[in-house]
Amino acid sequence: METPSLDGSAPAAPTPAPPLAPQAIRAPDHPRAVPHAKRGDDDYAAEAIARRQAFVTELTGVTLQHVGRYSLDPHTAIGNIENFSGVAQVPIGFAGPLHINGEHAQGDFLIPLATTEGSLVASYNRGIKVLNLSGGVTCTVTASAMQRAPVFVFATAREARAFRDWTQEHLAEIRTAAEATDPFVKLLEIETYLASKFAYLRFVYDTGDAAGQNMVGLATYAACNWIGERVPTIRRLYLESNLATDKKGSHVNILRTRGKRVTAETTIPRAVLLEHLRADPDLIVHHGRVANIGALMAGAHNNGLHSANAITAMFIATGQDVANVAEGSAGLLYSEITPEGAFYISVTIPSLIVATHGGGTGLATQRECLEVLGCRGKGKVHKLAEIVAGVVLAGEVSLAGAIIANEWVSAHEKLGRNDK
Repeated sequence: METPSLDGSAPAAPTPAPPLAPQAIRAPDHPRAVPHAKRGDDDYAAEAIARRQAFVTELTGVTLQHVGRYSLDPHTAIGNIENFSGVAQVPIGFAGPLHINGEHAQGDFLIPLATTEGSLVASYNRGIKVLNLSGGVTCTVTASAMQRAPVFVFATAREARAFRDWTQEHLAEIRTAAEATDPFVKLLEIETYLASKFAYLRFVYDTGDAAGQNMVGLATYAACNWIGERVPTIRRLYLESNLATDKKGSHVNILRTRGKRVTAETTIPRAVLLEHLRADPDLIVHHGRVANIGALMAGAHNNGLHSANAITAMFIATGQDVANVAEGSAGLLYSEITPEGAFYISVTIPSLIVATHGGGTGLATQRECLEVLGCRGKGKVHKLAEIVAGVVLAGEVSLAGAIIANEWVSAHEKLGRNDK
């Protein structure tokens, strides 16, 4: 029986093309290709790893003296890395403890920062001291979401419009299809954006303690298949349209949230800033206003100073997907002088994608860092988001003070040079 089109007209001869079924990716055999175990054999066994290390030495003349040394069991990296050959050792320094007044993170937290940038840990340690002397930092998670955004192609704009209405009418069934893929995936809403003859559907999910990009990809794949079987006017569909802006900074995620939307704020007494940062709070506020114009002129998606430093260093230490710094680096900084003459400052991170379960969080050193923070396992993701935001604010305070006191360059010259 022929299914009518959404607008009631006779259906065209559609050729829906649902996403391709997932398949294992395996590099073709080549005499100069990185060696791997035969199909079915253990590619994380010592023998397979040794062959790859020997291949690197043979091809480049470099012996993996340090890359090839590690304490973790390579089998724990299954699902995190292919062609496992060793590890990259990034120095870790601890800052703090930082006192956090959060809804999920409450108390003092020692902060692991994995970085190769000299002066960074010292700067955060200084900012943490100032925040602690001011009663700590208050952190609040205000939203949580993860997206996948397929696009549906139609013959006309009217068919795309009719499809938008159809998806809203069948939201409950679409939700059932998506959520059947994982018990921790919850479809919150579907945003629809129309352009030309295209319907862009932005599926918005809650993914619990996981970052969730893979989870929402599978859930949306199932939902798209369900839709594709029922809407004959679809000419073609693609699982990702670039509207989710996965691992890219974007205005839509600043407005709508991707990951966790979290704000850190504090009020610092004037005397604390003058004594410990040698910075006049009135000048910090004035500099912020001037810098806002600079950020606007540059088209930046962050009017603060360097939030990506804290986020990247904590991501590496705790096993987050570091490419998500592309979204997480967006920041909205605000400061003012209170009626009492104190300095109020806040930073909002609209797209902080963090996880305490799954992904790289289970690897040995990353797991240890999460345990130091008390953030290992399920039920801890909002706690981790609050801690990261608190550290970001500490860095903003410290660098702002250094700029006003004209100590920024001298600090880097003293602590940030390694010419070996």
